[in-house]
Amino acid sequence: MSVPSPATAPPGQPRKAATAAWIGSALEYYDFFIYGSAAALIFPKVFFDESDPATATLLSLATFGVAYAARPVGALFLGHFGDKLGRKKIMVFTLILMGLSTFLIGCLPTRAQVGSLAPVLLVLCRVLQGISAAGEQASANSMTLEHAPPHRRGFFTSFTLSGTQGGQLLATLAFIPIAALPEDQLLSWGWRIPFFLSIGVAIVGYVIRRKLEETPAFEQQTATEGVVKMPLAILLRHHWADVLRVVAGALIASVSTIFTVWALAYATSDSVGMSRSSMLWVGALANVVALAAIPLWATLSDRVGRRPVYLIGAVGSAITMFLYLWAISTGNYPLILLLGIIAFGVVYSAANGVWPSFYGEMFSTRVRLSGMAIGTQIGFAVAGFAVTFAAQIAGPDGDDWSSVALFTAALCVPPVIAALSARETHKVPTERLGERTPRTAEERATVTA
Repeated sequence: MSVPSPATAPPGQPRKAATAAWIGSALEYYDFFIYGSAAALIFPKVFFDESDPATATLLSLATFGVAYAARPVGALFLGHFGDKLGRKKIMVFTLILMGLSTFLIGCLPTRAQVGSLAPVLLVLCRVLQGISAAGEQASANSMTLEHAPPHRRGFFTSFTLSGTQGGQLLATLAFIPIAALPEDQLLSWGWRIPFFLSIGVAIVGYVIRRKLEETPAFEQQTATEGVVKMPLAILLRHHWADVLRVVAGALIASVSTIFTVWALAYATSDSVGMSRSSMLWVGALANVVALAAIPLWATLSDRVGRRPVYLIGAVGSAITMFLYLWAISTGNYPLILLLGIIAFGVVYSAANGVWPSFYGEMFSTRVRLSGMAIGTQIGFAVAGFAVTFAAQIAGPDGDDWSSVALFTAALCVPPVIAALSARETHKVPTERLGERTPRTAEERATVTA
């Protein structure tokens, strides 16, 4: 049986693809995460009824989750076209869409100006953000994985997630000086500035990503077997179990949304009384540590495997998030800072840095983008609304942190099960990823010849 030779990337292209993925993801998720900070600190007072602060906060956090609900729908379309048209086209499209939709949020009228129309427009813009994010990570991950040397796929694909953390850091840093403004300036014009800056995202992202070459694996697939007309049908027929594993694994993102949004709202509430700026610095420093930790964990996974590193992140996050929320309840800022860095910057980074390669290696080239996009976005949809559920679980005063910690730990259980039931793939050749039958001796001889 004739087997095509493994496709290899031109010299320097793996690093170029990883760098483009990092920069693009950082710019894209800067847009996505500034919404989280605004939803916790600003939007309850700008877009919702201030006469009932608890309900206003709950509704504002719900709009944060709306984007996650839109992401599975976006994944169906963007995954389909990404496996038909290529990774590059989707990467450019998602970045432009995110930049424009975020800029529009900064232009929206407030509730005081147009009444109930204001939150409706806010939700519409948030839906566009969600559709964009649905294809961003899957396309960037597929691009870097298919360009990477087989023995370093974990390291190169981690650039997408370290870029995501970089975007979260930029978003936090953008809000630190804004949050320090006097209340009247903050609520009138100050909060709009980080959103206006996103117009540069579309420009910078287009310049960076339009110069990328399509992956050798996708070009070989196109040249030998052609593209799949209906990737979703192939995906559900042959990879349904792995899609379910990715859905379960993606629930680990609940740790990020609870840390980024709910914990911020809780810490700055009247029951704890921490300042906005001090808590934003916790997130900023945790993300700085994550930028270093993610590639280190990913490199370790290239040596020992994806599963053990991922399990460290999933199990460890269930424990350390409990400690972090307890620290917030004490009001002890040095303790909050230390445990925030450990929980989010170090422990969560183990799972966060490994999942791009772990999930991507479950699928073959012809359905990789679809499989990653659909699987992750369904799981992320639940993670997005974890903030809303946490706000309800925390009680009428919003201070039942222990219940929220237990809820977060429960959401870490499905990722553990998914990892334990998955195959280890870090040593599987790239061209053999996603296969269900072992290669015959004749095929092995053909490839090694």
